[in-house]
Amino acid sequence: MPRLLHMADVHLGARHDDLGPAAAAQRERQFEAYKRAIDLALAEKVDLVLICGDLFDSNSQPKRSVERAAAELGRLAQRHIAVVLIPGTHDCYDTASIYRVFDLAEMSGAPPDSGLVTVLTDTKSSVAFDELGVTVRSKVFPTKRASESPLGALAIGVQESAQGGGRNWQVGMVHGSLAVPGRFDADDVTFTEQEVAASNLDYLALGHWHSFREGRAGRTVWAYSGAPEMVALDQDGAGQILLVGLEERDGQRRVTVEPRPVGRTQFRKLEIDAAGLASQAQLGGQLTDLANPDLVLDARVVGVRNEDLDLNVEELERQLASGFLRVRVRDASIAPLAEAQLAPADTIPGALMRDFRTRIVDHETRGDTERAAELREALRLGMLLLDDPTRVTLA
Repeated sequence: MPRLLHMADVHLGARHDDLGPAAAAQRERQFEAYKRAIDLALAEKVDLVLICGDLFDSNSQPKRSVERAAAELGRLAQRHIAVVLIPGTHDCYDTASIYRVFDLAEMSGAPPDSGLVTVLTDTKSSVAFDELGVTVRSKVFPTKRASESPLGALAIGVQESAQGGGRNWQVGMVHGSLAVPGRFDADDVTFTEQEVAASNLDYLALGHWHSFREGRAGRTVWAYSGAPEMVALDQDGAGQILLVGLEERDGQRRVTVEPRPVGRTQFRKLEIDAAGLASQAQLGGQLTDLANPDLVLDARVVGVRNEDLDLNVEELERQLASGFLRVRVRDASIAPLAEAQLAPADTIPGALMRDFRTRIVDHETRGDTERAAELREALRLGMLLLDDPTRVTLA
């Protein structure tokens, strides 16, 4: 029963321009998650490690960073655990590829010609580990954007193996996007569910999506491992690698996929009912209670707010910033409809209120709550302007 560790999208050396002074700390978090993945591979005594693209955030990395990453691969080689890597779309296999500039196998310290560290390229599309009964295949393009689906070449390789009487487990590695008709059809590298099914692979290890996803197409089990640590701070499905088991009993093959956490960063979305808030200070107190230096908090105030509630979310974010890795507060609450008696229909206030109330009810009935909220706010401001133009400043 061969056991694999599958990871992707480590993005070592990411710049994180949006994090300012915290960028260096997040880069270190990403390396630590990568190291914990290697630790897990050693602890679990897996047979093979797959790194499905974007180990590096770009092809422009200092040598010391590549040496540091390769040293972790060397820890696997010392324990005779083989690793197979493919370039991604950030560290793509173009003429300036980091995999052309540096020899990761040599830098890892793996014995020459041991096959313990293998980078699949446009000229080396597969590697067989016959002692494990596993063949790993990929289709790597010499440019960032693929000229065709990578699955066609993998299907041909699997078919040729079967015709030759091969019994190895057939494992594919692809860095790209599974097309979702009507929702997501285009990317640098794309393939369809039908192509996955036609490949007849036993397992398809995927990279490019930073959140964990798994599925089955035909006889092929596929999975995105997601990033071991968040790359962008809104990726709540990141933070793990996958342990993959290949088991055959009574002629039946079964693939199991088990996510294991390795990332530190936590992501939490929180909705707070505006109706229960009396002041900004109360909201600040609630969020302060959640303070955690590893937490990315996305808080959203929703519902109908009290007319006296005045929120300044930018000010609140500044007050909370030191307690979180990142905090975002959004005010999506809506103003209550005026309950006062309607002015006569032949007056401007009366006509305005009747028109807006009709449109608000219409949008709420259709489920368009975002547009209904905009109309509520417009009505509130309109009535304030009519009552006293000096109370509202239009930007």
